Amino acid sequence: MRALITFITGLAFGLGLAVSEMTNPAVVLGFLDIFGDWNPSLIFVMGGAVLVGMVGYLIRSKREKPWLADKWYIPTRRDIDHNLVIGASLFGIGWGLSGYCPGPGLTALVNNPSEGAYFMAALVAGSALFHFQNHRKSN
Repeated sequence: MRALITFITGLAFGLGLAVSEMTNPAVVLGFLDIFGDWNPSLIFVMGGAVLVGMVGYLIRSKREKPWLADKWYIPTRRDIDHNLVIGASLFGIGWGLSGYCPGPGLTALVNNPSEGAYFMAALVAGSALFHFQNHRKSN
């Protein structure tokens, strides 16, 4: 049952990305270009995401535990440290340069394989670098 719900949720997420044109880097870059040829259409995508998040928060506050898990996994840290700022900055720079974040980057492997392959290679390399750096710190 979990696998089926995970599949359906992923399918809905991918469909949402495609319908909202988040898989089109030109649209994303147009949204990020506020001083140029700005495309404000993704404000509705963000608004929809905020609404879904609010509904999720309300559901979480009313339920003892999730439907398909033993407990809620809620982050406990609330501090803003240099690792968070650097990581968020790198993510934003990568998104702004490429027009892809990880979800749409995966769809680019099908929609635009040459760009998608470069993006996914950079994503995997960055993830490996992060893992290597954190593993080295803990030893």
